[in-house]
Amino acid sequence: MPGSAHVDTFCHDHLPPVEQQPEFLFDLPELRYPDRLNCADVLLAGAIHRFGADRPCLRTTGGTWTYGELSAHSNRIAHVLVDDLGLVPGNRVLLRGPNNPWTVAAWLAIVKAGLVAVTAMPLLRVREITELVGITRPALVLADHRFADDLPPGVPHLRYGGDAPDDLVARSASKADSFASVDTAADDVVLLAPTSGTTGRPKATMHYHRDVLASADTFARHVLKPEPDDVFAGTPPIGFTFGLGGLVVFPLRFGASAFLVERATPGELADVVAEHGVTVLFTAPTAYKAMLAAGKAVSLRGLRRCVSAGEHLPATTWELFHRATGLRIINGIGGTELLHIFIASADDDIRPGATGRVVPGYRAAVLDDDGAPVPDGTPGRLAVRGPTGCRYLADARQADYVRDGWNLTGDTYLRDADGYFWFQARSDDMIVSAGYNIAGPEVEAVLLDHPDVAETAVVAAPDADRGSVAHAFVVLREGVAAGPEKVAELQAFVKAVIAPYKYPRRVDFVAELPKTPSGKVQRFKLRERVRAAARHEVGRGGALLP
Repeated sequence: MPGSAHVDTFCHDHLPPVEQQPEFLFDLPELRYPDRLNCADVLLAGAIHRFGADRPCLRTTGGTWTYGELSAHSNRIAHVLVDDLGLVPGNRVLLRGPNNPWTVAAWLAIVKAGLVAVTAMPLLRVREITELVGITRPALVLADHRFADDLPPGVPHLRYGGDAPDDLVARSASKADSFASVDTAADDVVLLAPTSGTTGRPKATMHYHRDVLASADTFARHVLKPEPDDVFAGTPPIGFTFGLGGLVVFPLRFGASAFLVERATPGELADVVAEHGVTVLFTAPTAYKAMLAAGKAVSLRGLRRCVSAGEHLPATTWELFHRATGLRIINGIGGTELLHIFIASADDDIRPGATGRVVPGYRAAVLDDDGAPVPDGTPGRLAVRGPTGCRYLADARQADYVRDGWNLTGDTYLRDADGYFWFQARSDDMIVSAGYNIAGPEVEAVLLDHPDVAETAVVAAPDADRGSVAHAFVVLREGVAAGPEKVAELQAFVKAVIAPYKYPRRVDFVAELPKTPSGKVQRFKLRERVRAAARHEVGRGGALLP
């Protein structure tokens, strides 16, 4: 690998063939990076150079780390990884921990040492971790001491954040607070980001050092527009690229700070905003709605920016939040495969209900099944290209995600004449019933407007007469009774708002929806549930009811 700093060539050896990779675009001047860069140095040393080492960087209820302190801690950890453990550039390190300063310091240390970070949600179970280890083959697992007891055997692991004498924090205390970062190439792999599992078997997406910076120099620089005095906060885990960008990369790139919370209910998150001067918030659509339901609108008045991603943001939720707070939520679509948000709009450019327009640095199109562009106003497959893109680690599904240079996100969208993109459904969420197309998220948005509905997900259920019908799984507000009367009430409510053929012909009340640790609803599990029920019914000799 000419130019690569990697001694361990595992990642390079498992890149997709060049012809299966997307076309990459570097049209903006700020995206023309030098051939050699270590993104941790650019983020951390760059901020110190511009703003000084004493600038606040990571805030928690227990205190604040400055940029200088974060640099020193990450340098000491890097010495442990290299000097004590003998790791070499290109080795993978699986990092499993909640959103706290030591997790950030460990991530930066991994990157400085020329290693490859495999980010893992802290709440993954041993089966999921084992699968991820099998895919990425890490040389080491770094785990917060509270998440280190269910790690798979066979991989060395080191705990951090505890009080044991062999804890990473204790071992690093005696190390030098300076470290010469490995002179990595801009196109050396730095991150193996697992998909969050909404569609079943996970994949690991490979991103380069330059990709990490590009995520900040597109969406953050041109749409979010951070200010050095901003305080970022949010709920997405750092192990999820939405959280890594919003709570680590973006604040550091622009000299701001982040208030890190390990866990918080929507109400608690609103309290954090009020008590700690948070100005930029990253969370999911349901959390914004839940904060209002908890009576926390007043607590959010100090915010300057709100970002929503991970699930579609319904127009009604946007309008409700705007009326209550005066704030305009920035809706966005991103993805692990492209690292962060590539379509979004802010301020007066927002059209409630639309995802937004293409982020500078990216291009997007709506294509038919043959890969040809469709006219504006026509639904089709969302296709994106830009400075980041999908490179699955040794996975045949690369050929499905990337075609003709485009990243195919798996979403059905339409674009209007003004260049705004409007979400219709995940491509596998489109329900074809008796010849009619029903977008599951559209039905969900209506159900969420009912005062008794806390959460919902709508999927296709097999049906003998119609091929499939809309099947709603509903979490009711606390204290509301489920039953046939409530089913009929919800069905009538949907019929009164959208075309009657779209109403959910089947409704199941559940205590909770299956979700990934990043908060995305795992609709594939709901589809499996309805298919299993259909097989059971047919096996009994019954017919599926219309």
